[in-house]
Amino acid sequence: MLRAMYDTSMEVTSWSAGGGGWFTLVLINAALAEQKNGSRLNWFLVPLLLGPLATLLIVAMRPPE
Repeated sequence: MLRAMYDTSMEVTSWSAGGGGWFTLVLINAALAEQKNGSRLNWFLVPLLLGPLATLLIVAMRPPE
């Protein structure tokens, strides 16, 4: 019984850690996009689906003139 509770808690912790990392990446992307005159809202929503690929797109964007 105790082992089953431990295994379940580890699964939840692993899942939440992954989601927390993804959400942190989304916030970083929004901040990067704002620095390059991108829409903060758009670059908050796009990385929810694209994740690290969105970060690459933002970094590759031309700097504002």
